[in-house]
Amino acid sequence: MPKVVLEFEKPIIELEQKVAEMKKLSETLDIEEEIKGLEEKIQQLQESIYSNLSAWQIVQIARHPERPYTLDYIQRITTDFVELYGDRLFRDDKAVVGGFGKINGQTVMLVGQQKGRDTKSNLYRNFGMMNPEGYRKALRLMKLAEKFNKPVITFLDTPGAYPGIEAEERGQAEAIARNIYEMSKLRVPIIVVIIGEGASGGALGIGVGDRILMLEYCWYSVIAPESCSSILWRSWDYKEQAAEALKLTAKDLIKFNIIDRIVPEPKGGAHRNHEQAAQILKDILIEELNELKKIKIDKLLELRLKKFLNMGVVTE
Repeated sequence: MPKVVLEFEKPIIELEQKVAEMKKLSETLDIEEEIKGLEEKIQQLQESIYSNLSAWQIVQIARHPERPYTLDYIQRITTDFVELYGDRLFRDDKAVVGGFGKINGQTVMLVGQQKGRDTKSNLYRNFGMMNPEGYRKALRLMKLAEKFNKPVITFLDTPGAYPGIEAEERGQAEAIARNIYEMSKLRVPIIVVIIGEGASGGALGIGVGDRILMLEYCWYSVIAPESCSSILWRSWDYKEQAAEALKLTAKDLIKFNIIDRIVPEPKGGAHRNHEQAAQILKDILIEELNELKKIKIDKLLELRLKKFLNMGVVTE
């Protein structure tokens, strides 16, 4: 049961607490039928709530502090993971992690944005906001994967690239643009997975790939709903309307061919069951890697470029 409860989750949590209390009493009382009835009610309530979530509610789930982060997935879906550090230019950016690991016996390069779970770890990880050296670190690792002909898997989960003056001084925009350019022609298969927040160029800096996967309760957009609201309405009060207008959910984005596949989450979201969420993702990653391996690299690069050039609407 999650420690942090979102407003729309409260009816489910209250019933779950009642079931837990009744199970303790069932040792002395015959109340199995009542417990079974409540458990069925919980399932029905979950299906009713989670099949009718608003865009803003999905944004809230994507930001849930108990959601699995990049390292949580890496620990569960890989073996023999070896983390690599530094961009060989400035320093190691703790907002991004990466290294070689094996998925089902196949060596891959894994790179992803990493948040913290409390104030201390969030400060250490800079809230998952990468500096220029983070993008350069990510690119160094991807180039290393290309050198050894290993597929790349990236995990997107960031509120945006770090907007501080020092980041601009060290070339934030150039670092993101360089990554987009280099990833578009990297001669190995690339799978991108959106596991939480996918905000702006901060996400796109490691977000170019052959297959874009997105977990069911995530968001991916050029701007966060609050920032959009503050620009259009000069207030954060319209963030819910902004979230709807931005079409930032997985169901919206698959219609526009921005993403290729929605990864189902456990009932109630990935934060309710890390193990199950990781297993679902692992099975899909193995499937996608096997499919991409069948495509010759020149054809893969052609399809990758075509995929991104076809995004959006052009009128003359």
